[in-house]
Amino acid sequence: MVMEYVSGGELFDYICKNGKLDEKESRRLFQQILSGVDYCHRHMVVHRDLKPENVLLDAHMNAKIADFGLSNMMADGEFLRTSCGSPNYAAPEVISGRLYAGPEVDIWSSGVILYALLCGTLPFDDDHVPTLFKKICDGIFYTPQYLNPSVISLLKHMLQVDPMKRATIKDIRDHEWFKLELPKYLFPEDQAYSSNMIDDEALKEVCEKCECTEEEVLSCLYSRNHQDPLAVAYHLIIDNRRIMNEAKDFYLATSPPDSFVDEPHAARPHPERVPFLIAESPRQRHTLDELNPQKSKHQVGVRRAKWHLGIRSQSRPNDIMAEVCRAMKQLGYEWKVVNPYYLRVRRKNPITSMYTKMSLQLYQVDSRTYLLDFRSIDDDVTDTKSENTTPRRSGSVGSCRSSQKSDSDAEASAKPTNGSVPSSLTSSVDSSNNEVVPRPGSHTIEFFEMCANLIKILAR
Repeated sequence: MVMEYVSGGELFDYICKNGKLDEKESRRLFQQILSGVDYCHRHMVVHRDLKPENVLLDAHMNAKIADFGLSNMMADGEFLRTSCGSPNYAAPEVISGRLYAGPEVDIWSSGVILYALLCGTLPFDDDHVPTLFKKICDGIFYTPQYLNPSVISLLKHMLQVDPMKRATIKDIRDHEWFKLELPKYLFPEDQAYSSNMIDDEALKEVCEKCECTEEEVLSCLYSRNHQDPLAVAYHLIIDNRRIMNEAKDFYLATSPPDSFVDEPHAARPHPERVPFLIAESPRQRHTLDELNPQKSKHQVGVRRAKWHLGIRSQSRPNDIMAEVCRAMKQLGYEWKVVNPYYLRVRRKNPITSMYTKMSLQLYQVDSRTYLLDFRSIDDDVTDTKSENTTPRRSGSVGSCRSSQKSDSDAEASAKPTNGSVPSSLTSSVDSSNNEVVPRPGSHTIEFFEMCANLIKILAR
């Protein structure tokens, strides 16, 4: 991946260093930011975490929107509900846990950014989070006297608590303060809306669905009466066609190359991350309907993710395993190292003198996250494995009963990279060959007791 080097750093640092910006510079940066937001919304993407820290500056002090980690794809007729982003920049409906369409929350955050540019401070700020949320939900903020009355009206329209009354991008673009010295390249004219270029296919579709003549549709378009139902229908058809084409290109561009699909020795990801796969030729092109994440996964030929009992962590693999060993030592568990990221553990019942056995396997879920998976060792599984044998996966958390699994059911572990055996692992107690087999009736309960005790220690 080749990325642009933005030598100017964060807009946040620039404001902290220089204080509030003059009106002309604030307007120039805000025009660029809104142009980027408008581009995202037209491509059905909502950012949801707009703030000066996520606006970068290049060598020429041009704004670049970054960090789309909390963004999401929008769909007509569907709402979002995730409360995310930074509290100081989040819209009232987001912090209140209400449903929202998407664009309106970015408008609110953009309004907060504009205020920060002009004033060098935030409109809603408080160290006490409940008080901060109350200020945001009330929508009352201080407007310094040095601000232009025109920009104050724009801020109040953008920071409107009621999302239905909040300014849209069109409202902002039509505002007199925003239009001043606005470069044409930031908002190029969409050819699809040009009255000089008529899409014949869209025109025919409107005539068929609305049962009207081409002359009636053309009359509405040439008169620029955008509120007329025929003109609305015409532009909706063009918009939907463009969105579907772009969505198709997006899904195809983000699909893995065929070489990865066909590679027989490629490492398998953790089962929790296995996407649903259509059981057909790997080289076939999937339709958008098949790629729809909202579509039911309960269909023939679809592989579903499995449940796992474990602990997620973003610590380094060696640190995770070292913490686990310290916890087991504190609990009095005995363990042996099969490999640096796979341990076999046992606990002796002081009453029955019988052992309950389990395994701990560290998996890599993604580039930053690891999953420590707890698994009961079946009563009749012998302890004669080689020290370097990869553990077999049964595919369910509570598989405490004896069962035979085929090689095709075994999941290969995704071992963390660049790791060596933690020093704490060398102090493990070696396993005995004459272990007492626990009774089937108590094994399940004792296994979960072991897990609960270990999780409790690690949670501290």
